[in-house]
Amino acid sequence: MLHGIDVSSYQSTFDTDGQSFVFIKATEGRSYVNPRLTSQTKLARDGECIVGFYHFLWPGNIAAQAAYFVGHAPEKAGDLLAVDWETTGDGTRASNADKDHFIREVKRLRPNNRVMLYTNRDFWLNVDTTSYAGDGLWIADYVTAGKPRIKAKWTIHQYTSSPHDKNVAVFSSKATLRTWAEGS
Repeated sequence: MLHGIDVSSYQSTFDTDGQSFVFIKATEGRSYVNPRLTSQTKLARDGECIVGFYHFLWPGNIAAQAAYFVGHAPEKAGDLLAVDWETTGDGTRASNADKDHFIREVKRLRPNNRVMLYTNRDFWLNVDTTSYAGDGLWIADYVTAGKPRIKAKWTIHQYTSSPHDKNVAVFSSKATLRTWAEGS
């Protein structure tokens, strides 16, 4: 298994030593762009990590949110894209249909990038009704690394948020992950 982290604007810097991949929050809704997106992307690329970007999904205006995300997430072959589907700060959530529509729209807008679903165990088990995760499931479940408590094929497992979000991926090597990310 490979190790990686995910970061948002809360992390002004991070260490890439020992990390194979880094996911960076790019956008949220239709009005937020991570003010550290450029510097975090450079740090991850300089650390020779596979880079992914994620969008925090709000309910409504799904096609506009997808366009907003791809308009702000750097466009590079081999980068991963993900939608973060969970409860919003005001206690609402995008519907299952919204989540599926967003993934399909991002895949349409960026056909040369892998697009994934990032969600927590509760949403996957109790809110999701289609099991549609695009090209891969990134599941948050704070248990032993690589052993999320779900019965589904997963690609990435976030297993802790302390001291920062740590993840493992099911790939045997960074080269294998890179090949998959490039769609080969």
